[in-house]
Amino acid sequence: MEKACRNCRLIIAQGEKCPLCDSANLTHKWSGYIIVLNAERSAIAKKLGIKVNGTYALNIND
Repeated sequence: MEKACRNCRLIIAQGEKCPLCDSANLTHKWSGYIIVLNAERSAIAKKLGIKVNGTYALNIND
């Protein structure tokens, strides 16, 4: 089951640390996601504060 980082919201498939922000604060309790392909040009990524391409959780539930 995929986990989302509570700090940056990046969704990861395996591991115990976020590869983006190096946090171990992960959760299985998230819902909705956004796939960012070009963070520099995406208006939604800018609004959400996303600066790196990847898959991000929209809502952390706990």
